[in-house]
Amino acid sequence: MNLSDSRTAGQPLARLSAAEAVFNVIRSEIESGKLGVGAKLSSEATLAQQYGVSRSVVREALRSCTALGLTVTRTGRGTFVVADRVATDLVLGQYSASDLTEARPHIEVPAAGLAAERRSAEELETLKEIVAAMAAEDDPEVWVSLDSTFHAAIARASRNKVFENVVADIRDALAHQSETLNMVADRQHASDEEHRQIVDAIEAGDAATARIAMSRHLHAVGVALDSILNS
Repeated sequence: MNLSDSRTAGQPLARLSAAEAVFNVIRSEIESGKLGVGAKLSSEATLAQQYGVSRSVVREALRSCTALGLTVTRTGRGTFVVADRVATDLVLGQYSASDLTEARPHIEVPAAGLAAERRSAEELETLKEIVAAMAAEDDPEVWVSLDSTFHAAIARASRNKVFENVVADIRDALAHQSETLNMVADRQHASDEEHRQIVDAIEAGDAATARIAMSRHLHAVGVALDSILNS
């Protein structure tokens, strides 16, 4: 099956929509039982050829299948189906989505407020450049990297080493979460706007509004996660 034969026929596929299309096909085959629990998926190269996409697109789709608890990739052996329904929580490296959802408001909301009060002109410029780059970015892997850089930059601008170190520690998990949310829940453009509002408040030196903007962003992420896990 080439993805040009799917619902996107006649339209050039951006990498994000291609990865989403591959993910949707694999997820559908798993949930329908076509790919049963214990089944081994074809190699990345074979899937790329089958769907007419690059291996990096297939890799993105498989990462989201793993995050949803549908598959597991074993080094040197391949990717295997381990469940026919989305897990009750997302697997994001060494942390789960529920871990992040519970912890982030206690870290990133106050960090945003402190960043509004303490950020330097250089730190503000960096945040504005990241937000602008994210809004213009159509490569999902680059966007995800910028997203984790954005949150780390806010923690650094808070001048609180605990916040900075904690966000650095969860950075990989945040990247996995963003990648999955963008693919499954189409969060990228909404996140761009939420990030802009956070930076606007930091630029204005308005700690209260920065905390509110970050809280709203994290709440929206939580809602998107719930929609995936309860679908």
